[in-house]
Amino acid sequence: METAPAMPATVVRVPPRGGSGALAVLVALLALGLAGYAAWRDHVLENERASGADPQKLAAQLETLTHTVEQLRGNADSVRARLDDTAKVDKSEREELLGLGERARLLEDAVANLADKRLSARDTLALDEAELLLNLGAERYALFHDAAAAGNAYRLADSALAEVENAAFSTVRQSISAEIEALNAARGADTGALLAQLAQVRARIAALPATPRVTAPAAAAQTGSRWWRVLGALVQVRHDDDAQAQLLRRDAALARELAVLDVHEAEAALLARDDARFHAALSSVRAQLAGFDRADADVETVFTALDALDKERFAPALPGILGTALKELRNLRATHALRGSAPHQPAKADEAQK
Repeated sequence: METAPAMPATVVRVPPRGGSGALAVLVALLALGLAGYAAWRDHVLENERASGADPQKLAAQLETLTHTVEQLRGNADSVRARLDDTAKVDKSEREELLGLGERARLLEDAVANLADKRLSARDTLALDEAELLLNLGAERYALFHDAAAAGNAYRLADSALAEVENAAFSTVRQSISAEIEALNAARGADTGALLAQLAQVRARIAALPATPRVTAPAAAAQTGSRWWRVLGALVQVRHDDDAQAQLLRRDAALARELAVLDVHEAEAALLARDDARFHAALSSVRAQLAGFDRADADVETVFTALDALDKERFAPALPGILGTALKELRNLRATHALRGSAPHQPAKADEAQK
């Protein structure tokens, strides 16, 4: 833009007189106003000349600017639409994430409940198994005095209690260990070895030699009165023990069979772990073989074996600790059952009040 040339400054000489000072000021103001008007006029003319110089170029620039503004407006609308779509997508994803978080929380709660139920059911099953095994071991010893089988049952019960997660039942395992030690210390003779010895005795009894029949002793002298001799020939008085001994001496085969039956009775008592019945059967075997001559080596061997068997004790008495672990386990289970049901009682009372 070209500017109008500055007008030459007008020098106004003010006369030294005081009356013409106001006139000089007025003339100076008029000169300044004329100079400003001339400058404004030149500026207006210059603008009109510049605007009227190339109207086609200005129209093209205006059209370009209009097209650019329309493009920018369209781009802004598309960006605004995309932002709206993005906001909607973000909102939906946020809702989905919140829903997934809620589902994950519910799933964690369900898994925790299942884990608690699994552990509870697993512990209950292990405790039931341990209680059953302890009961079986105690009854096994009470019925058959079998310390080995009872000890095995107690070891299985200890293994079952080792699977329980609750540490409160560790004291029961200590009681089980004490009872196992007592059962190991109270073990009697080996049943298999005693059965083998009884089988040998039975075979030796069957092979004993038959003793000759013993006849009634003849009267050494006919003493006494005549009537006494007549009545003595008709009536004889003997003791029962002497008669049984004479009967056994007269029939060795029957004595052997009865002794073999008594040995079988001893074997049955041994299998039943009945100590009193076992020794009674051995005494009966010894009585059946009383008619045999002990000077014979085979007979003496049988009696020696019977004496050795009679010294065996396979059902020793146990101390009073047997059954302590079972009682302790039942008491602990009852206590935990009461603790588990206690928190539910106030809730039931509140529901009843409502």
